[in-house]
Amino acid sequence: MDKSILSEVLNRGVADIIVRAELEEALKSGKTLNVKLGIDPSGADLHIGHMVVIKKLKQLQDLGHKIFLLFGNFTGQIGDPTDKLEARKVKTKKELEENARTYVKQAGKILDPKKVEIVWNADWLEKLTFKEVIKLSQIFTVSQMLERDMYQERIKKNAPIYMHEFFYPLMQGYDSVALKADIELGGTDQTFNLLAGREMQRSLGQKPQSIITVPILEGTDGRLKMGKTTGNYIGINEAPKDMFGKTMSISDNLIIKYFELTTDVPLEEIKKMEKAMAEGENPRNLKVKLAHALVSFYHSKELADKAEQEFANIFSKNALPDKIEEKKFPKGEHKLIDLLVQSELLSSKGEARRMIQGGGVKIDDEKISDENAVIKLDKEYLLQVGKRKFLKIKP
Repeated sequence: MDKSILSEVLNRGVADIIVRAELEEALKSGKTLNVKLGIDPSGADLHIGHMVVIKKLKQLQDLGHKIFLLFGNFTGQIGDPTDKLEARKVKTKKELEENARTYVKQAGKILDPKKVEIVWNADWLEKLTFKEVIKLSQIFTVSQMLERDMYQERIKKNAPIYMHEFFYPLMQGYDSVALKADIELGGTDQTFNLLAGREMQRSLGQKPQSIITVPILEGTDGRLKMGKTTGNYIGINEAPKDMFGKTMSISDNLIIKYFELTTDVPLEEIKKMEKAMAEGENPRNLKVKLAHALVSFYHSKELADKAEQEFANIFSKNALPDKIEEKKFPKGEHKLIDLLVQSELLSSKGEARRMIQGGGVKIDDEKISDENAVIKLDKEYLLQVGKRKFLKIKP
């Protein structure tokens, strides 16, 4: 195997490898390896944070290994407790399977779908008898489970820990046994569950899988993990202008990390940009390159060029977009929060409140600070959310 390719697989966008020597030996062996990525499809849309691990999966796919996208239509009904200070809300099997179908389509923006095997863990987990589950549970101790940080936090807060949550890593571990996984990928927040797979394979007579963890990508707020619930995400299906604009809003200290984890820009070029920024290069110039790279990747270069020009028109020349969508609503009084959600400018009332409180909503270029504001819709208004979203509303 080419050393530069091996280095890219083992180093770019990698947080940790368990066990590195084992993985290197396996990759150099020439054998086709079973590579597993497990997903509980709790939502329907993917963002660029999700795609960090998908990009790593793509590298292994390109090397000719067998790729398994495992969807938790069983585990998703239980809920992964990782990083949660309370038990997750359960999803139905039908909801999970519907979400999974959209995941496959979106992952196909990076992976070759013809070379991916889709598997569902209900196919084997539902068939386990209670006796078999008890036997599998003997592999782990309660003290091992309680060592996890989120459980320690719950104990401090006198919050409940439910028995079924202890079974989640056991089930994820058994997925690796069922697939005879040689490599499993996941975020750093999944390390405990990934290690459970190694332990279960070892206990049941299989060779333990190697583990590759990828970093967690912070969202546009620069603090929290990228996610839809926090409203700090860049969706891969977003309109080019929204993807471009959101990328331009990220914190300066995340520019290099975004380049490394979310684009295919060569590392040597990224290092030059990092050096240039340290020597005084305007971070905005690098954000433009980053935004253009992302829009080009998920849409096209032509649409990236257009989004860049429109961004320049709005922010450099203080102009409105050439075309602003219009929507009609019934004449009369409407709560501003309701209009923001019904118009799809924002995805939820909670997100709308946060945006208003943060000074990110304007009506006819006037900033609105009252989350209980009411609009008397008897004429046309221009709604603006953040620096990028505009909508004309009229009766």
